Amino acid sequence: MTTVTRTPADVGSPQPRRARTIHRAWLVAGATLIATVGAAGFRATPGVMITPLQQAFGWSTGSISAAVSVNLLLYGLTAPFAAALMDRFGLRRVVGFALLLVAAGSGLTVFMKASWQLVLCWGVLVGLGTGSMALAFVATVTSRWFVRHRGLVTGILTAGGATGQLIFLPVLAQVIAAHGWRAASLTVAAGALLVAPIAAWLLRDYPGDIGQQPYGGTADQAAHRPTDVASDEPGPARRTLNALRTASHTSAFWFLVGGFAICGASTNGLVGTHFIPAAHDHGLPETTAAGLLALVGIFDIVGTIFSGFLTDRLDSRLLLGVYYALRGLSLMALPSLFAGSVHSSIVVFIVFYGLDWVATVPPTIALCRQHFGASGSIVFGWVFAAHQIGAAIAATGAGVIRDHYGAYTAAFYWAGFLCLFAAVFSLLVRAPGAPRLRLGLGTN
Repeated sequence: MTTVTRTPADVGSPQPRRARTIHRAWLVAGATLIATVGAAGFRATPGVMITPLQQAFGWSTGSISAAVSVNLLLYGLTAPFAAALMDRFGLRRVVGFALLLVAAGSGLTVFMKASWQLVLCWGVLVGLGTGSMALAFVATVTSRWFVRHRGLVTGILTAGGATGQLIFLPVLAQVIAAHGWRAASLTVAAGALLVAPIAAWLLRDYPGDIGQQPYGGTADQAAHRPTDVASDEPGPARRTLNALRTASHTSAFWFLVGGFAICGASTNGLVGTHFIPAAHDHGLPETTAAGLLALVGIFDIVGTIFSGFLTDRLDSRLLLGVYYALRGLSLMALPSLFAGSVHSSIVVFIVFYGLDWVATVPPTIALCRQHFGASGSIVFGWVFAAHQIGAAIAATGAGVIRDHYGAYTAAFYWAGFLCLFAAVFSLLVRAPGAPRLRLGLGTN
């Protein structure tokens, strides 16, 4: 037997350090979460500024809502092109430039004198910037960096949107109350500039570029950034349009588009934009209404992460059907719950609606990945564009309804009714390689 004798020098010598156990994918996910939180907060800001802008300039709800609609529209239409640009130029460049656009658009609003300038700043610049960090960005990161827990991570990153709303809306409401809307605009610009260096520091494009594999994946799945691009390789715009052309020949794409357009109309377009002024119409202070909307964000974090967990285990079509149906019923009940003070019924709505706010995203991304493979992130970008088109229509439509009827009641009823159609659309999506889902009772 060999005996190992330790000398006094050995006794005090440090032991070898263990290798780091944190996979780089989690750092990339962390940077993505920070950028997503910021983008959601920046985009949601106009919802708390409608009344202050009316008081400052005398603009109608409809004219201010038009700027919000342009913001929502570009937020969606930018997403599929941003996904292709990330493939070509990298995550850090696209996200960094997007944050600069947000800072410029928000900062320039302090100089505006006319409503068209609001459309240019908040609608165009902030819309393009936040659209480049929208949910197609999340789909791109999760498809490259995660194999295991992909649905769960998608839920966590999607919940960043709720977190951004949670952080920004109450803070900005207080800033506006104390210092005016211009101070709030400058706060958003400063926030975008603070996020930019964090994203540049932590984001990386592909696991294979740094000698790693996706979390839970194999070496064969460790994609690299292409170093040699053939002259006939389609550019980002053409690739984005080619993905749309291919996807548009499938029924699954159109059912997802229809459902997600209604999803956008019933969340960002209606509740995200008009909940605060609708509550204010019933005598609830704006700061209190902003706090309730932020509370939606708290419960949305729980609901979306749990939805990601369920997406890894259950049929995404059935999840979507349940989510949309429950949302529709809750929106139909909302007009009767508004009052001049916070009471138990509106709190129940906030909790219930918050759990369902963007729980639809993880199963929708999963269905795009299942049906469209490597182009799934870009196709989801187009589905998300439909989400924002629906949101833009609802943002303007609800404002017009308010101006014409003096209340938002009809807008909430219409949104709830449409959500029931979205539930049906989701159940009609056919799973790849599976028999068509039948809605009749007693089927196997």
